[in-house]
Amino acid sequence: MAGVCCGVVPESETAAAVEQTSKSSRRRRMEVRTFKFVADAAVQPPSENGRKRQKLDLDLVRPASPRDCDNAVESSGTNKVNGDQEINEGLNSNGIVELEKELPKFGFTSVCGRRRDMEDAVSIHPSLCKLTSEAQISSDIHFFAVFDGHGCSHVAMKCRDRFHEIVKEEIEACGGEKAVEWKRTMERSFERMDKEVQQSTVDSVENPNCRCELQTPQCDAVGSTAVVAVVTQDKIIVANCGDSRAVLCQNGVALPLSDDHKPDRPDELLRIEEAGGRVIYWDGARVLGVLAMSRAIGDNYLKPFVIPEPEVTITERSSKDECLILGSDGLWDVVTNETACGVARMCLRAQKPASPPMSPDSDAVVRGAGVESSDKACWDASILLTKLALARHSTDNVSVVVVDLKENQ
Repeated sequence: MAGVCCGVVPESETAAAVEQTSKSSRRRRMEVRTFKFVADAAVQPPSENGRKRQKLDLDLVRPASPRDCDNAVESSGTNKVNGDQEINEGLNSNGIVELEKELPKFGFTSVCGRRRDMEDAVSIHPSLCKLTSEAQISSDIHFFAVFDGHGCSHVAMKCRDRFHEIVKEEIEACGGEKAVEWKRTMERSFERMDKEVQQSTVDSVENPNCRCELQTPQCDAVGSTAVVAVVTQDKIIVANCGDSRAVLCQNGVALPLSDDHKPDRPDELLRIEEAGGRVIYWDGARVLGVLAMSRAIGDNYLKPFVIPEPEVTITERSSKDECLILGSDGLWDVVTNETACGVARMCLRAQKPASPPMSPDSDAVVRGAGVESSDKACWDASILLTKLALARHSTDNVSVVVVDLKENQ
């Protein structure tokens, strides 16, 4: 939904102001109010924060047409709930010590880019649930994810709407105190999500952006990558399926927390061939000459060659952690891990909030209305990385999430 308002102030009201010169006396002044766009994104802000979510919808590359994606850009930033660094402790009714610590700051941007349709989706849920350790201490779990759809958008949108709920259910059922528990939790979550995608039917009324026939076999050719990060008080758990990526910036060093699932990766190539499939080089390595990734949610027609099983990494948090970057391959195809971390560090360490960025091909200004300088840095980092990807001629949708880890220690 967009609102545009233009008004013309007549001469009679401005005559007194312009009588000084004869040339300007006949001029009319026009006041043009800025555009305001609202986009749809699955971001659940902390319930303690009374502010409404701020979202933008603006095409950074070219004017929208009926065939173009509706959600050209989604951008947002969140604030800390508490301004201080205190950690409050309290006992709940079960005698469990609950640690109340400030929520991580984050910002995200999702851009249609040079693609006809927007098939990326971002899901962010701070304080998704509580995790109780063996020492009877309860702490918050934060959920961040990027889904990169292919074939159509509805699988990515389904993941956006459901994946965090599945992860929450699995955490509550299996726990997450030990590494083996986290691995089992994430694997079961991906398995359940894939089954739901296979069994679900897509309603074109509820999903107006779908351009496929929404019936077999067309729906079988739709899928999505998924990179999911669960951040706890002492761990970062990343589960990846596909060629989206998670990178941790630690003391200025870029540490990849996931490994892209490309068909020509030696172990993936061997797995596909052992399953009876082939990798054909057609504009790059592709499974059966079709899909440019070897793991994804959905893609029923390519099973068992394309599987939904994630690779899970568990990283202990450190005081040297600076930020976590999640992105779709539209970013990583043209921006290295090191460059991305350098850009994010620059924004997070800036003393002054950055100016609203300009689009590469228009004069439109993307503004984070209501975003304070204390948390605007994450938003600046995400949109600057997006602008960099577009400037380097990324041809895909670009989605970026930046999470500030240093302030949450």
